[in-house]
Amino acid sequence: MMHFQLTEEQRAVQEAARDFTQRTLKPGVIDRDREMRYPTTEVRELGALGFLGMMVGPEYGGGGMDTLSYVLAIEEISKIDASCSVIMSVNNSLVCWGLETFGSEAQKEKYLPKLSTGEWIGAFCLSEPEAGSDATSQRTTAIDHGDHYILNGTKNWITNGSTSKVHLVIAQTDAGKGHKGINAFIVEASQAGVEIGAKEDKLGIRASDTHSITYTDVHVPKENRIGEDGFGFKFAMKTLSGGRIGIAAQALGIAAGAYELALAYAQERVAFGKPIMQHQAISFKLAEMATEIEAARQLVYYAAALKDRGQNYDLAGSMAKQYAADTAMKQCVEAVQIHGGYGYVKEYHVERLMRDAKITQIYEGTSEIQKLVISRAILKGALYPPAVL
Repeated sequence: MMHFQLTEEQRAVQEAARDFTQRTLKPGVIDRDREMRYPTTEVRELGALGFLGMMVGPEYGGGGMDTLSYVLAIEEISKIDASCSVIMSVNNSLVCWGLETFGSEAQKEKYLPKLSTGEWIGAFCLSEPEAGSDATSQRTTAIDHGDHYILNGTKNWITNGSTSKVHLVIAQTDAGKGHKGINAFIVEASQAGVEIGAKEDKLGIRASDTHSITYTDVHVPKENRIGEDGFGFKFAMKTLSGGRIGIAAQALGIAAGAYELALAYAQERVAFGKPIMQHQAISFKLAEMATEIEAARQLVYYAAALKDRGQNYDLAGSMAKQYAADTAMKQCVEAVQIHGGYGYVKEYHVERLMRDAKITQIYEGTSEIQKLVISRAILKGALYPPAVL
């Protein structure tokens, strides 16, 4: 049996994240959302607290923590500010983890100390105008010129697009080889030919900076390729598999944040002579919310625990992300309903959480893609007999 009895260190991480959200994130979160203002000061503090390189080894300036500690921190921060948590998730799960796991020693020594401390922020550049869920349809090309590649193409929906100093770019080097002709490259944002597009005006996570990025004849040294020739697609899939756990934790945090607000409101709001919590219609809503959030939490923690054990977590991560994302959307809608008219105004936070929740069903693999992964596992018999937790 797998029990999630948190260690003293994990509880300390959880408390530190909770304190940071209340002390630093909550006071200005509504204004940042309205103004689409990147949380520069807040992200700097995230780095100082060690939250931007949590799983990176101490030899590279990171915290050397386990995945469950990372999930606990993401969950707490997402209760208040999903814009901040996605910045943190991309830097930790995609950029730092991808580099540390698959990068050369020279690449790790050059980039991880800056990324893990927040001196630099990273971006993961996979999606394109015509390559979203179908990641094999890369139009960005990297032509081999001996000791370097020439990179051309456009990437869409890039989190940390304007603030990142380092991009991990997935590009096609040999279209004839299909997914085996794809590579991953480290590109510094300051290089000639890198152009950042306008900031996207989004429904939710509005304070995070989402941009398109265009690469025009960018000179990429051969030593900036990650792994062997043709490793790029596998790199992207392996990295995203771990990243899904981070986004699942974000969705869990959004759902839990909405539930906590709804519960507090239901205990204070009086209708027909008593707090609305005492009306069965509301108490049953809260009971269902609490149950479904706890189910999502178990899935997310389980996926994190598998990753920490060195076991295959691809299926568990997809289940966690799909269920937690759908739970976040559902519970935020319910939280707005419990608030009534107050839930429709920004002052009460739940309308923002509802807008933020939607993206968790879309990025780092849509809910439909997660169901595809899960259904394929079922067809292969991977779930029979049922997994023992």
